[in-house]
Amino acid sequence: MPNTDSPANDIGTQYYATQLGIYDEMYATENKVLPYWERFMSALESMGSEKLELRRREAQRLLRENGVTYNVYGDSQNLTRPWRLDPVPLLISNEEWSVIEAGLKQRADLLDLILKDIYGKQNLFKKGLLPAELIFGHEGFLRPCVGALQNQQRHLTIYSANLARGPNGRMWVLDDRTQAPSGSGYALENRTVMTRVLPDIFRETQVHRLSGFFRALRKGLAEIAPHNKEDPRIVILTPGPLNETYFEHAYLAAYLGYTLVQGGDLTVRDGHVWIKSLAGLQAVDVILRRVDDSFCDPLELRSISKLGVAGLLEVVRRGNVAIANPMGSSILENPGLLAFLPRLSRYYLNQELKLPSIATWWCGQRRERDFVLQNLDNLVIKPTNRGLSNHAVFGGMLSSKEKENLRSQILAKPHLFIGQEQVSFSTLPAFIGHHIEPRNAVLRNFVVANGNDYVVMPGGLTRVARQKDDFIVSNQAGGISKDTWVLASEPDKPVSIWTQPRRNQLIDTATEPLTSRAADNLFWVGRHLERIEAATRLLRTVLLKVRETHEFKDPVDNDCLKILLPTLTQVTGTYPGFVKGDAQLLKTPEAELLSLAKDSQRKGSLTVNIQAFVQSAFSIRDLWSQDTWRSVDNIQRRWQQRVINNEINVEQLQHNLDDLITGIVAFTGLTSESMTREAAWLMLDSGRRLERALALIALLRSTVALRHEDALQNQVLEAVLVSTDSLTIYQRRYRSYIQLPMVLELLLLDESHPRSVAYQLHQLSIHVGALPRAKGKSHLSEADRLILKAYTDLRLSNMRELTQIKENEGIYIDLESLLSNTSDLLWRLAEVIAEAYFSHSQTSQLIILNAPEDEL
Repeated sequence: MPNTDSPANDIGTQYYATQLGIYDEMYATENKVLPYWERFMSALESMGSEKLELRRREAQRLLRENGVTYNVYGDSQNLTRPWRLDPVPLLISNEEWSVIEAGLKQRADLLDLILKDIYGKQNLFKKGLLPAELIFGHEGFLRPCVGALQNQQRHLTIYSANLARGPNGRMWVLDDRTQAPSGSGYALENRTVMTRVLPDIFRETQVHRLSGFFRALRKGLAEIAPHNKEDPRIVILTPGPLNETYFEHAYLAAYLGYTLVQGGDLTVRDGHVWIKSLAGLQAVDVILRRVDDSFCDPLELRSISKLGVAGLLEVVRRGNVAIANPMGSSILENPGLLAFLPRLSRYYLNQELKLPSIATWWCGQRRERDFVLQNLDNLVIKPTNRGLSNHAVFGGMLSSKEKENLRSQILAKPHLFIGQEQVSFSTLPAFIGHHIEPRNAVLRNFVVANGNDYVVMPGGLTRVARQKDDFIVSNQAGGISKDTWVLASEPDKPVSIWTQPRRNQLIDTATEPLTSRAADNLFWVGRHLERIEAATRLLRTVLLKVRETHEFKDPVDNDCLKILLPTLTQVTGTYPGFVKGDAQLLKTPEAELLSLAKDSQRKGSLTVNIQAFVQSAFSIRDLWSQDTWRSVDNIQRRWQQRVINNEINVEQLQHNLDDLITGIVAFTGLTSESMTREAAWLMLDSGRRLERALALIALLRSTVALRHEDALQNQVLEAVLVSTDSLTIYQRRYRSYIQLPMVLELLLLDESHPRSVAYQLHQLSIHVGALPRAKGKSHLSEADRLILKAYTDLRLSNMRELTQIKENEGIYIDLESLLSNTSDLLWRLAEVIAEAYFSHSQTSQLIILNAPEDEL
């Protein structure tokens, strides 16, 4: 029943206005709502506008916390945009879905046969069924790939189509996606969120589940493996974090249990593809690529590409790796091909197309070209080659001069243009501005090869235009996504994407390799995190001392502040800062302190370190649990909002820093409790321990290594203990005045104290010893020697000598020497680790464990 509590709480379905001549998904006739839509909208009306808005906000919160984003090319102000989800899904009846499903399977079969012929016998050209100029003149045709298709049942492993319903109520295919179809991961995330924000309605509506599709995807990828079909190594090849759909790449890698790699993570050796992992080279059987095919092999295809793997195409020819979809499959995205599909369907399948394409005329044929030129006002003109500078134009919206320019372009190179009928997409209810309004919609469906058949995702990614009467639904243009609910006649049974073992069968554990790139990012996540924490804790201590100096006017407080301010510059590396000895700056430090906190252009500031931390974490998004990623998002979002809203000021900074520490502790706790102690953990914690040791040494060198009068030294020592979160431990352990030898014993030598230098070195020694190394090498590596020397020198130090006062010296010479030498050793250790494990382009540093023996 409709909600009648108040007009303001009404979702406005009674005012829902369909458009003349445009089909609406909710209405069977002009004034009658389809039964399943009526039940769904009744549930929303009972909920009311205010509650539905709360559910919409909850959905956006979940998407944001899960890191669901869409990167926008050319948007320098906001590269990563949050994914937008409308709480009203597209509903499709089971009967209608059967028609759509059959049409998509038929279309996938047809395109697979066309692909096989184009890169095989090329009978379609010989029989005149396809114009050679249409194919050979298209950028998607890769001549080196001719003859490279492997002997398998299906070459088109993954297929996607954009569908829209025309005014007559029939579904039309707008275009086909065969290159590296994106969107299935977003569809899955949309479904996950919708089941949380509308759980009761979802359950009562009886919607087909999506897990069966992803199970078929796993099975289909395993089937095309040339070797190790029982347990193939499958990787997802991504262009990297700047790609528009990088979230999806990372999300699918984590969901499917595959390794996410970039081109630099792979190498070709002896006719095989290998992952350059921390443990050495490991063979790859299948590549699920998200890199455009022409960029996949700089040796034979696009030579300027930095995204692919040199020699990859030759490995394909030899039959030693399978790629989904094959290189060269982007030829099927040529929109000029749409004009020939009906004929090809009759030739190959002896069937008419069950899902017809939108009416298309390829200008490479004289009669079709003349028709397009005579009807420019009524057609959409598209270039056959897609690109950032190539886009569709509506002929009727062009000026006379623009039409003449377009006419000249078509006449000059007619084979590069098509004309298409202007079709009005159907409208769909959307929750806009607290009310239900119609918006034009496009549905993207997904199909995967499975044995001798294709499996269609029972749903898809629906996108609607942001503005009314707008037909542009792309995410680049600000479109809004929707979940797609295919209604079932009875509740779907849950299906796991994982293969069920036979009864009593033991399953061997499988660990996905950690790429050198991922290890590098993990190492720097740990380092950036410690930089943030060290700066935050010391900055809090300084702010407290600034307040005490202003309140009590104690000269000792002032002298202590003059020591802590340069220390802050040295620990954060934000030179010249307070080190330059500017008396006025030391007297009024507030502006510099705020700069250290929020200046996004200043290296070493908290804002810059937080950005670096998030960027490194996002680059390995597939390795984090959802809770861990939420903690990353929480750190960034809360700090970013305060910077944007100008909430970071001297009065509020202390509270902001407290909140930041809480976020850091949450991330640290989650990683400590949820990461297995394998290579990823070793790299993350090694970065943390190395950076914590370096920050602590910098702090000690700038404070306790300097000689002070007794009263001043007591304050400096207390400030050091506070900034290292060690004051309570000191008081509980020593129960005396703060004295230098005891402070050094606690912060330098105590291996039981997680904040001491000795503890960091001990943990680093364990981690370095556990890192992969060459087989048969029993001698110490350079990293082993460095950490052993640093650890031994520290353990052999004599506290009395370290704190011995020498005449006319302003520093404790032995202490300064020990700290300086340890710092040098740690910096060298960082370089050695990078050289040994993070050289993505230098395979000589990687140890081959699974390659043939003659490679050693």
